[in-house]
Amino acid sequence: MPNYRLLAISGSQRKSSYNSALVQAFISAASENISIEVLDWSDVPLYNQDLEESFPTIVTEIKQKIAEVDGIIIATPEYNRSIPGPLKNLIDWVSRPYGQGAWAGKPVTVVGASVGSVGTALAHADVQKSLMFNNAHVLGQPEFYLGFAQNKFDEQGNLTDEDTKQHIISQLAAFTAYIDTLR
Repeated sequence: MPNYRLLAISGSQRKSSYNSALVQAFISAASENISIEVLDWSDVPLYNQDLEESFPTIVTEIKQKIAEVDGIIIATPEYNRSIPGPLKNLIDWVSRPYGQGAWAGKPVTVVGASVGSVGTALAHADVQKSLMFNNAHVLGQPEFYLGFAQNKFDEQGNLTDEDTKQHIISQLAAFTAYIDTLR
């Protein structure tokens, strides 16, 4: 059985984020052959092409981490029916400078948690669109939207819903199988 190194990105930097809790649930559900590192991207500056002349060290480090892993899990919240601004900022920085982005050829699965009934379907589509434009290999199916997240996690952010745990296990299996098809 192959081993997989994954990088997880929570699209929310809020301390009690359901998407950060979802990332932790993926880590807890991962089998022994899957290691998942959580990306700390809290110091990424706002994108400004003028800053590319002295490219931010934090972005260079993130691009290196992306290059070193087998795949990426992005857990996105949905803000005003779209991708959160900070997450879009990260995606944009990692795509720069033009022609030297880190997304090209990288397998990605987009997941998301929300307190609403629809989950994060619209943000999910926007994240996929940005990644596909940058030539990432985005897993199309199965999709993973977790609605009513407030009923699936306890106050400490631990997943309490068994159906969601099984859904996470299935998503990890589908994603690693997808990675295998791209190797």
